[in-house]
Amino acid sequence: MVAIGFNIIYNATDALNFAQGEFVMLGGMSMIMFHGILGINMAVSFFLAVLLVTAVGILFERLTIHPLKKPPLVTVILITIAVSILLKGLAMLAWGKDSYPLEPFSSTKPIMIWGAVINAQILWVLGITLAVVLLLTYFFKFTLIGKSLRACAMNRDAAACMGINVKWMVTLSFGMSAAIGAVAGMIITPMTLMEYDRGAVLGIKGFSAAVVGGVGNSLGAMVAGLLIGIVESFGAGFVSSGYKDAFGFLIMLLVLFLRPGGLLGKYEVE
Repeated sequence: MVAIGFNIIYNATDALNFAQGEFVMLGGMSMIMFHGILGINMAVSFFLAVLLVTAVGILFERLTIHPLKKPPLVTVILITIAVSILLKGLAMLAWGKDSYPLEPFSSTKPIMIWGAVINAQILWVLGITLAVVLLLTYFFKFTLIGKSLRACAMNRDAAACMGINVKWMVTLSFGMSAAIGAVAGMIITPMTLMEYDRGAVLGIKGFSAAVVGGVGNSLGAMVAGLLIGIVESFGAGFVSSGYKDAFGFLIMLLVLFLRPGGLLGKYEVE
């Protein structure tokens, strides 16, 4: 899901948003604040956290990127890095440096399959991820705004000539990317805890999945994310848990050497 967030902004701007991991962190920390600290119902907290992080994503784009007229890609990337550092600092001031837990979405006992233990929260992760992908597929193929975003992904100048407000499409892409990042943060927090500096690691993992699947290809991102996760788990089990993260980066390097466009390549709009 983090990789999908990368792809949405990449398709709209041709730039990579290195603050994407911070959206994930903010989603998890916001859910903890609303549900764990304030005691608001979990379902209500879920939507409040999505709205809050979406607003942060929109403000991020409107205040830093929107005022610029056709900024170079390097400038956009540097802005995203600066915002990432800013958001991390603000999160540290707001929540401190402690790690915070979040109760699972359901109290179902772990599932045992052939001696392996499957956390019930993983089923929520898979189910919500699948739902997000299906909703995005419908949005991009069957809605006018979604088709406008696809047009911007193909050729922003041509889209502008057809009356599409490209600037607003970029703002929308940041809002959508932030919302998806928030959802990702909330569904993994019950399994991993969350703290102010977790976003960098999650962002790097999402970037790896985006590269392996093909930057700009959301289906490739989902397939690559599952592939990297499975390889990391097998590597941790059969080799060493200390090298778990290295296996994901090894896959990324192999793909860059052997198939630079990614396993499925960049999605071409028909």
